[in-house]
Amino acid sequence: MTGDWIDRKEYPFESRYFDVPVGKLHYVDEGAGSPIVMVHGNPTWSYLYRHLIKRLRPEYRCIAVDHIGFGLSDKPKDWTYRPQDHAGNLAALIEALALKNVTLVLQDWGGPIGLSYAVRHPENVARIVLINTWAWPVNRDLHYVGFSSFMGGPIGRMLIRRHNFFARVLLRQAFGDKAKLSKAAHEHYIHPLVAPEDRQGCIAFPKQILASTPWLGQLWDKVSVLKGKPKLLVWGMKDIAFRDKELKRWEQTFPEAQAVRLNTVGHFVQEEAPDELAEAVVPFLQKQGGHDKRFKPTVPPPLRSGEPAA
Repeated sequence: MTGDWIDRKEYPFESRYFDVPVGKLHYVDEGAGSPIVMVHGNPTWSYLYRHLIKRLRPEYRCIAVDHIGFGLSDKPKDWTYRPQDHAGNLAALIEALALKNVTLVLQDWGGPIGLSYAVRHPENVARIVLINTWAWPVNRDLHYVGFSSFMGGPIGRMLIRRHNFFARVLLRQAFGDKAKLSKAAHEHYIHPLVAPEDRQGCIAFPKQILASTPWLGQLWDKVSVLKGKPKLLVWGMKDIAFRDKELKRWEQTFPEAQAVRLNTVGHFVQEEAPDELAEAVVPFLQKQGGHDKRFKPTVPPPLRSGEPAA
C-alpha cells in the first residue's frame, strides 16, 4: 500500500516497517523522550492517534502501530489474526526498539493486546491509559455474545467482506455525535480496507470476542500484577460497545485509577474528542513524571525493511 491517499497535513509522520514472520508491520515513531506506545483496535490504525501524537511528540517518543491486516501493514490472506498473535507482534516490536519504562495507551482490541504485554513485562510498564476497552472473558454477557455471534457469523462476515461494513457503517454508528466524523477522516479508515481481500483482520476480530475466551481468561487472571501502577481511564459514555458497566469493572479492579468521563462521546474517543483526550493525558503524564527532561531519550533505529509509505 503506497499511502498516496493519505492527507499528510493530518498524518505528517514518517512510515517505518518492522518484519514479523507473517509480513511487514507498519508503525510511526515520532519525537524523543519517555516512550508512549499507542495500540488501536477494529477497524482503525495509527491514524486514529494522529492528534495525540502531534500533541505529545514535542516531549515524548510516540510509537503507534498498525496491526497486521490494518492500516499500512501487510494484509496476508492466510494468517490467524488472533489477538494473542497480534500481541506477539507488539511485544516483538517493543523489544526490537529497546523501549524502556513504556506508557501504554490502549483502546478497543488494543486493550487486551497491549495488556498482554504488560502482564508479561510489568517491570517495563510505567503507566497505562485505557480508552473504552476490556480484557476479560465476555462469553456470559449477552451484549457481547449477540454481537460476536452475528458479526462473527456468516452474515456479519459477508457484510464486512462484500461491503466493508465495519469501516463504512459500524465505525460511524459508534460515535456519540456522528457529525464529529468528517468525510475526509472516515475515508482514511475505509481506504486501507477498500479491497475485499484486505479485510481478513477486520473479519476475524468480531468472532474472536468469544473465540478468544480462554486467552482472555488467562490474561485477566494475571492482571493483578499491574495493581499500583498509575492508570488513567478515559471513557466515552455514549459508547455502544463498552458501557458504564465496563468502566466500573475497571474502577473496581484498579481503584487507584483516575477516571475521566466524556458524557457526549462514543467509542472512538481519539477521533471524536481529541482535545479532551489530550487534556486528560497530558496532566496524567506530567503528574507521573513522564515529562522528565532528565530521561535519556531513546532514538528510533533505522527502518528494518521496506520503504516509507509516502
